[in-house]
Amino acid sequence: MAAPGVAGFIASQPLRVIAAGKAAPGMMTAFLDLASARVQGGLVVATGGGVPMPPGIDVRVGGHPTPTGASVAAGRRALDIAGGLQDDERLVVLLSGGASAMLAVPAEEVSLQDKQETTARLLGEGADIGRLNTVRKHLSRIKGGWLGAAARRPSLTLAISDVIGDDLSVIGSGPTVPDASTYGAALSVLDEFGPRARYPAAAVRRLERGANGLLAETPKPGDLRLALSLARVVASRLDALEGARAAAEALGYRTAVRSDPVIGEARDAAQSHLGLAGILARGVGRPACILSAGETTVRVRGGGRGGRNQEFALAAAALLPGFGADVVCASCGTDGVDGPTDAAGGMTDTTTLERARALGLGGHDGYLRNNDSYAFLRAVGDLVITGPTGTNVGDIQILLIADTSF
Repeated sequence: MAAPGVAGFIASQPLRVIAAGKAAPGMMTAFLDLASARVQGGLVVATGGGVPMPPGIDVRVGGHPTPTGASVAAGRRALDIAGGLQDDERLVVLLSGGASAMLAVPAEEVSLQDKQETTARLLGEGADIGRLNTVRKHLSRIKGGWLGAAARRPSLTLAISDVIGDDLSVIGSGPTVPDASTYGAALSVLDEFGPRARYPAAAVRRLERGANGLLAETPKPGDLRLALSLARVVASRLDALEGARAAAEALGYRTAVRSDPVIGEARDAAQSHLGLAGILARGVGRPACILSAGETTVRVRGGGRGGRNQEFALAAAALLPGFGADVVCASCGTDGVDGPTDAAGGMTDTTTLERARALGLGGHDGYLRNNDSYAFLRAVGDLVITGPTGTNVGDIQILLIADTSF
């Protein structure tokens, strides 16, 4: 029997719906607008409470960026829903950025603390989301296809992508889709950001046992338990870029969009990106708006506060005078949250460092070394604070160049 199409899935049998991630409340609301008559119940897991939902929809708060006890409770509830489907019911999963941390059921012999410490260390070492989720999947009983396998019924996953390449096995750690990664690959990630001795012993031991063939692997492509699973990406960074382009042109800007994603260490990515942005700027008129999107990383070595977008914006500040008199560079998370701060990111211009000197702040490079971009940008008034946006498609960068510049 073939997996049904999306329209057929929504229009046919009774449904149980699980929504997890930063966009979970909005995705569940939109889905209920389409199919409320067939929804028999479900679960919403997001970063905040107080989300109004109809009876039968359980609302939970999950931890982010590291899992919490509430994340474990939510993950177990999701497994209960999947495992308790009636013969005529189907499972719908609505995923968005942050779902990996909000749905967390540690594997056997691995504690929540083990997962928290592993996640925090990998994030601090600058691991990208693909590598991070490779490890997460092999320390979990819900990620890497295990939620879909528990259902043993047809499932539909609709995902808002916050990952480069829109890989459905990476978004939310792919709870309902086959996983091609292995225990050996997860061990290689620990070695890359290691040594292994810096990680919890129980986590390392599990990965080593799995790599030696002593544990069952995550469901792989071709696994019959996922044969009737259907998964689609419904939004991504490209949608954010198109929205930004349309808004900029409506304001009178001539636009250019960088097609490849902005990745790598944030402060280094700022330098390389501005070089490419300068080339793009030569091909458009003035005023110009150069747009890009992606997801950078930060290797934490200092004791300050900040996030990847704030570090990107601060590193860019030293390079902007090379463009001319009136240039602004912003880098922001589309979820409205950048690192462990209340800012979405930063917005610097050709006067940022001059204003910092007038305040006696000292050189920006010292703040970068201490990973303290938040303090610098707050002092000069260059933080961007939006509050949580209710979605997440990665980060977006905007470079504005006035008529008189470059």
